[in-house]
Amino acid sequence: MPPETPVEEASPRKVRLAVIVAAIIVTIIVITGLVMRKSDDKQLREWTDDQAIPTVALIKPGKRGNVATLDLPGRLEAFSSASLYARVSGYLKSWKVDIGKPVKAGQLLAEIETPDLDQQLLQAKADLASAEATAALAEITAKRWQSLLDSRYVSNQAVDEKNGDFRTKQALAESARANVHRLKTLKNFARIVAPFDGIITARGTDIGALINGGSGSGIGPGAGNGTGMGPGSTGGMGQELFQISNTRRLRVYVNVPQTYVPSIHADTQAKITVPERPGQTYIATVASSAQAVDIASGSTLMQILVDNEKGELLPGAFANVSFDLPGNVAVLSVPASALMFDRAGLRVATVGPDNKVVLKPVTIMRDLGKIIELGSGLAPDDNVIESPPDGIADGDTVRIAPAKKPDGAANTSGSGKGLY
Repeated sequence: MPPETPVEEASPRKVRLAVIVAAIIVTIIVITGLVMRKSDDKQLREWTDDQAIPTVALIKPGKRGNVATLDLPGRLEAFSSASLYARVSGYLKSWKVDIGKPVKAGQLLAEIETPDLDQQLLQAKADLASAEATAALAEITAKRWQSLLDSRYVSNQAVDEKNGDFRTKQALAESARANVHRLKTLKNFARIVAPFDGIITARGTDIGALINGGSGSGIGPGAGNGTGMGPGSTGGMGQELFQISNTRRLRVYVNVPQTYVPSIHADTQAKITVPERPGQTYIATVASSAQAVDIASGSTLMQILVDNEKGELLPGAFANVSFDLPGNVAVLSVPASALMFDRAGLRVATVGPDNKVVLKPVTIMRDLGKIIELGSGLAPDDNVIESPPDGIADGDTVRIAPAKKPDGAANTSGSGKGLY
């Protein structure tokens, strides 16, 4: 058998070398792990900080060109309108025109039967005849006594008494004559006539109806004694017989906010539209202003005149009045979602070139619902945050969201929304 080869024992030097190599490897592994963990922590921290930066959408303030438009609600009213009441009492004998009919000034609208007034007129004429006869007799008597005075048959005192009696009887005759004239004038009011050219817009009576002389204020035609009572009148509240309106020209009353009053003066043109005639515009002109600001509404009442020869506009109807303001009135607008209101007041969040937030105080000129017109605080080139997140503050850093694509631009879902 061949002899066995002896196994050499490891020298201490080699053992130490192996231990050192193993320690180096372990150290490298530990250091590598620590470095990788630190790198992961840094990346997580950076990711967390990155996620804490809000992403916002930016818009430019809306512009309406060089001329701003002010739209206000108004109410159409007839240029002239009158409610016709009876001046005498009686029964309606007949009416000649109905609602919607055009009439001319002086045209007969209705007639009233006045039996009481007729009897009063007959009595007044009889009283006048009696007073005239008495006055004539007193005149003859006075002349006879005057001739007797020349013959020294009567005294001066007696002649003066006869002359005074004549003047008294003459005055009573004049009073009776005036009473007859007054009753004849009242009799003329039994004919209801149109005071001006227009259209009958209401009829509040019919044949046979009892008519009380008077007006809506409850004051009837009087005899000049201050009591409102007189022949042919009960002194009660009369009923409206007709209402007539001149609609060939209409008045429009609008309340203009105080901010715009200096820009709207007399002869300023306005455009009027009504719901029942879509697409049609009527040109009107500012006629006058109240020259005062109403405390309750903070606006000034203005009167506008519009021609209505064709009768297309109806009195009493709602109308939208649009004014073209001068070009020097700068109007910028933002969505209502861009406004921020806190203890610092009303502000809008904008973004500077370094993506830092700048909060700007603004004033509202007009609230249109979804759109707010601003009077001051913004510049046309400001980048406004469309919907600022809660808690945003001056100097915060934000991330800018990509601009939204307009409708139809590579958007097959149909949900794309154009820029504001």
